[in-house]
Amino acid sequence: MNKKVFFKAVIILLGILMLADIYMALVWVPPIKVESLTERIAQRIFYFHVPSAWLGFLAFFFVFLGSIMYLWKKVRKYELLSAASAEIGVLFITIVLITGPIWAKPVWGVWWTWDTRLTSSLVLWLIYVAYIFLRRSLPDGKKRANLSSVVGIIGFFDVPIVYFSIRWWETQHPQAVMANGSGGMSGVMLGTFLFSLFVFTLFFSVLLTLRYKQISLEDKMNKLYKELEQ
Repeated sequence: MNKKVFFKAVIILLGILMLADIYMALVWVPPIKVESLTERIAQRIFYFHVPSAWLGFLAFFFVFLGSIMYLWKKVRKYELLSAASAEIGVLFITIVLITGPIWAKPVWGVWWTWDTRLTSSLVLWLIYVAYIFLRRSLPDGKKRANLSSVVGIIGFFDVPIVYFSIRWWETQHPQAVMANGSGGMSGVMLGTFLFSLFVFTLFFSVLLTLRYKQISLEDKMNKLYKELEQ
């Protein structure tokens, strides 16, 4: 099986798994035991909210590694991988920032509060949006690559702040999400969450692969245009 056929098969499989994940999260998994109907419904966002956050962190970790490797080796592919990862990371953190308030409104009574977890997540999103705008505003070259790599490395230090914020400070954000009576997720909920995490990881892998190929192709075309102009 050639690579194109294999990749198409992966995309088809991903579509099927996405539909299954939506059904499991919204219909199949039992709701949490709370009196409020709106809270029981809103809780189901958990199965999309948390995997999106984890994969946003993973994407920014790739930016961090790619930026270090570029500054060390000065190899173009690391810069392009960082750029692609940053865009995918912003996408997933955008999902987090959208689904979070939808979940928070029925539970906290407000769409947004300047909680440490929420604020640091917004700052993380802004850092990598700035990273993307920096790359697009500067002309292609070593200056752009070096500056964006520095931003990519520094920006990643907000990731552990976001992750550990609920442990380091007193926040409204729950310490342990979706707990049952024994203090942890039930078997069905845990299984659904792990399945959702797997599907989102596959989705992340497909998006990153496609975007990296696209950026690499754009880079080759730009080099060809420059050669033709000379």
